[in-house]
Amino acid sequence: MNDLNQLRLTATGDPEIATRIASYEMAYRMQSSAPELMDLKGETKETLELYGAEPGKPSFANNCLLARRLVEKGVRFVQLYHTDWDHHGNAGTELGKSLDERCAEVDKGCAALVQDLKRRGLLEDTIVMWGGEFGRTPQGEGRELMGRDHHIEAFTMWFAGGGIKPGQTIGETDEIGYNVVRDRLHMHDLHATLLHLLGMDHLKLTYRVQGRDFRLTDVHGQLFPKLMA
Repeated sequence: MNDLNQLRLTATGDPEIATRIASYEMAYRMQSSAPELMDLKGETKETLELYGAEPGKPSFANNCLLARRLVEKGVRFVQLYHTDWDHHGNAGTELGKSLDERCAEVDKGCAALVQDLKRRGLLEDTIVMWGGEFGRTPQGEGRELMGRDHHIEAFTMWFAGGGIKPGQTIGETDEIGYNVVRDRLHMHDLHATLLHLLGMDHLKLTYRVQGRDFRLTDVHGQLFPKLMA
């Protein structure tokens, strides 16, 4: 395939073919390095215990350790995903039980990831962002088993690493936890701030779609100095 693409590139000089070749080569390098990268057996017993990871047994803890290994290899973006936070109909003790289980599954691995990145000198160049696309309502949702509904007005995220000011809690909600009453951080502001920490000016960085230049934050977004060191 590479030979055929090279012939076509020589014949046409089309830069998109050069891009295709580079993409295929990148995909090959990723596939060839994946088996070694995903083998956790070489990690020390202390590191495995720090995360709560068990080689060969799928878990969020294993994923957190894999994230550190990816960062060490120079991967620029890593996403960890955990499901089953959608507690619409788990009232009372069931909501408490389910939420406790989800928190127990993620807390140790997340804390270990930040600690491990720091002790290896990687945290200062890595931004760690933990959160979801919305929170849960403070009041119950009207169902047979009353749980919590989706809530976009106020929810919590936490950050660590490159350029983030540590050791602080920013923002406050009203007495029932429904609306933000102090230091509201909108998603557009968060995106602008993250881009700034990555060395990009959200007011200048654009991409062209259908003949028009778009900003990543569209016409929105202000830097949020309290978040930055």
